[in-house]
Amino acid sequence: MNLKSTLIVFLLALSTLSGFGQNKVPTFTKADTLRGKLTPQRSYDINYYHLDVKIDIDNKFIIGTNIFKFTATQDLQRLQFDLFGNLAVDKVIYKGKELAFQREFNAVFIDFPRLIRRGTKDEFTVYYSGNPLVAKRAPWDGGFTFAQDKQGKPWVGVSCQGLGASSWWPTKDHQSDEVDSMMISVSVPDGLMDISNGRLRSTKKLNNGFTRYDWFVSYPINNYSVTLNIADYVHFDDIYNGENGNLTLDYYVLRENLDKARKQFGANVKPMLKVFENWFGPYPFYRDGFKLIDAPYLGMEHQSAVAYGNKYLNGYMGTDLSGTGYGLKWDYIIIHEAGHEWFGNNITSKDIADMWIHEGFTMYSEGLYVESLDGKKAGAKYLAGVRKKVRNDSPIIGPYDVNTEGSGDMYYKGANLVHTLRTLVDDDVKWRSILRGLNKDFGLKTTTTVEVVNYINAKSGKDLTKVFEQYLRYISIPELEYKTSSGTVKYRWNSEVPGFNMPVRILMGNKNQWIQPTTAWKTLKLKSAFTPDIENFFITVKQAD
Repeated sequence: MNLKSTLIVFLLALSTLSGFGQNKVPTFTKADTLRGKLTPQRSYDINYYHLDVKIDIDNKFIIGTNIFKFTATQDLQRLQFDLFGNLAVDKVIYKGKELAFQREFNAVFIDFPRLIRRGTKDEFTVYYSGNPLVAKRAPWDGGFTFAQDKQGKPWVGVSCQGLGASSWWPTKDHQSDEVDSMMISVSVPDGLMDISNGRLRSTKKLNNGFTRYDWFVSYPINNYSVTLNIADYVHFDDIYNGENGNLTLDYYVLRENLDKARKQFGANVKPMLKVFENWFGPYPFYRDGFKLIDAPYLGMEHQSAVAYGNKYLNGYMGTDLSGTGYGLKWDYIIIHEAGHEWFGNNITSKDIADMWIHEGFTMYSEGLYVESLDGKKAGAKYLAGVRKKVRNDSPIIGPYDVNTEGSGDMYYKGANLVHTLRTLVDDDVKWRSILRGLNKDFGLKTTTTVEVVNYINAKSGKDLTKVFEQYLRYISIPELEYKTSSGTVKYRWNSEVPGFNMPVRILMGNKNQWIQPTTAWKTLKLKSAFTPDIENFFITVKQAD
């Protein structure tokens, strides 16, 4: 890359880094921009994929095709799709003929023989093969996991959130464009099963030692949710009578785990669905059903095919992230990963810089689940308990257009931001309508932080923009500073956001009282101790000299 292009990429990244001035500004490459930015070569809307892939487990090798059916959103002659460089593009077929292609980092460019006009529907097929990345610490680093069950039979899974679906199949690898529907055909050695997203349409023995499983996804799906799970699975099922009728529950587990799975899934899945449907609205994917699948890694929110690897323990691998004890009463991976069916799969951020929309709301859902078991105060205590994991290392929102997430605080700080919002709304009927409304109005779509903030502002009747700004775009937690003297208390906010004015609830005697701090000192007559509600507001409190 020459100096001029390097500078352009740097400036594009810098322009998105609201709040990053407190830290060293990260640097990005052209590869980051090719992956993260919607360039003119990505001016097409994906309508349908048919991914057809054969998994050679012994050689950790994959070979397959993907059909791209798309609509041009602008006049288009050069098109970009994505596939990691360690995988070969064997050929690209368009209208029965091979197209030339060029590769640049993990982007692949093809030139059509004629201009494709805006609004035109068209298609091409990519043939590819190679050895995909093998994860070292799935699901955090992403890639394939090749393991074995207790009988020594293969047990294979894939996880690629953040890393990218183009690490194992050719796709338009940008989170803003969810394919409308998809066929996933996976060929596996005879004697094994593949479980993917959606409904099983058919199986076919191929007479070459492999069997193909054809799964159809009837809803929009984000790229990283597309999955495969290969093992000698045993299947059992159930029905949940939910808001939209009977929801099929299908469970695929290793044979040695069948008894444990019946007990653990039975104890967690239906109660989870009842709580989340109540707060968030109907399960988003009734036609495709709900599946839990034994995976050789901890877990992942693959749409309608949730990967499970929590060893059939309550808590997070047997531990309570909150330290309160409430987290040991339920299976963390079932509750958290299934919560993503609403926030992450139904509602998806356009850019992974806004992944707090997925993780903050989903971790908040854990508090709602605790609330369903032990009451509202217990839910608040659980969420307050996970604050000890907040690092305040960088802003929750990452830089846009370079395929980069923000801080991992999107989980713990994000959940506590959402809980703080509930407290500010101060009306649980309205709050529930906001959560359900988000899933109704943004469901099966991609969205942005700005859209979510504007929606909550409008539906709550409160301007919470500065609250979002502080928690999402700056590192520190707002500090409520106060000092007492002669029967009065003076108080103010210390915040990076100009004019920060979040109301806060305090306990005065035996009564709750709302105050309206700003960044300027205010005075209140003190009738008893000044006790801010730090359990329901994620703030720090400082008594001034």
